[in-house]
Amino acid sequence: MRGLFRKERMWEGHHALKPRYDVVIIGAGVHGLSTAYYLAKNYGITNVAILDKTYLGGGNSGRNTAILRANYSTVEGVRLYSESLQLYERLSKDLNFNMLFTQMGHMSLAHTDSAVNGVWKRAEINKALGVNSRVIWPDEIKRMVPPLDTGPHTRYPIRAALYHPPGGAIRHDAVVWGYARGAEALGAEIHPRTAVVGIDVAGGQVTGVRTAAGDVVGAGVVVNSTSGFCSTITKMVGVDIPVVSHQLQACVTEPVKPFMNKVVVSANLHVYVYQTDRGELVMGSEIDPYSSYSPQSTLETLESIASHAVELFPALKNLRVLRQWSGVCDMTPDYSPIMGLVDGVKNFVLDVGWGTYGFKAGPASGYRIAELIATQKTPETIRPFALSRFDQNAQVSERGAAAVSH
Repeated sequence: MRGLFRKERMWEGHHALKPRYDVVIIGAGVHGLSTAYYLAKNYGITNVAILDKTYLGGGNSGRNTAILRANYSTVEGVRLYSESLQLYERLSKDLNFNMLFTQMGHMSLAHTDSAVNGVWKRAEINKALGVNSRVIWPDEIKRMVPPLDTGPHTRYPIRAALYHPPGGAIRHDAVVWGYARGAEALGAEIHPRTAVVGIDVAGGQVTGVRTAAGDVVGAGVVVNSTSGFCSTITKMVGVDIPVVSHQLQACVTEPVKPFMNKVVVSANLHVYVYQTDRGELVMGSEIDPYSSYSPQSTLETLESIASHAVELFPALKNLRVLRQWSGVCDMTPDYSPIMGLVDGVKNFVLDVGWGTYGFKAGPASGYRIAELIATQKTPETIRPFALSRFDQNAQVSERGAAAVSH
């Protein structure tokens, strides 16, 4: 019995690969799994295989800090992330799986004149699009998060903040397992430890994929839902995408008695902090300044995270860090994703370039990519994120709302 339970939990392979699928999805993270789930649930497309070179959720879906928010700075971004947040809010009920979503509220601090102007702009865009965000000032910030140092004599005094009540944190592994269970229950197949080494193209359209084990699998549609390695997958069909991979690091401290119930972010200090239900402090920083595929953490980044966190919360200075981890992020020039069909390669779909914020968009991304595949029409929500925007000088710059990598 114990061995059976372990096999089910680890998804070590319930199926042998079939010769052909209607859809093959590369990447068994939240994006790939949600796409498979919504293909089956909304459109009855169940002849779907999700392939991953490692274990289920072994990429960025299992290496992020699980913060959710919709307070972005472009109309296109706010619409997409707001839709995703709404899907997250009812995901536990939809999948009958507890996601442990805590909407504690999200606070983006502003320490300079330009930062204050930035949060004002974001607040107005958010409100115009129906997203609950507002600017708050040091006295209210202090009431919400008493341990935060809001005094005037700090190196970077806190002048204001963008407060986003619907934001919060979720259990990333619960999201992965919930979508995986839901997709398989509806007929999709998950194939972990099945690395894709080639994509076959004939007559200008994809025809299937090849795996490291020598399998040749036919496919009507191939979806690239990988993250840090998405450019190498896309090159398999002869297409280059403007993505540079960077390492992103985070850490967690020993548990302490609960003392804060907000996600606190400082773009000027490049740090974010929140406390889990277990009392741990989750902390992270900006992407590493150099491109890399390395999964290794570094002392330099840990020192930066710790020092900046202590600037905001002096009481944390004696806490011990329990563990540190990293992921590989796929950064685009405008900090927005690449979604949709690829000109010149029929039936090849991209869902990549999410950088440091892909987990937030997982449900909406899967929902809309499934719609694209089923209807063969690009949904308006994701149309602005087409690969062709870089040739048309139509970038969707989300840098202002993604200045801290969470």
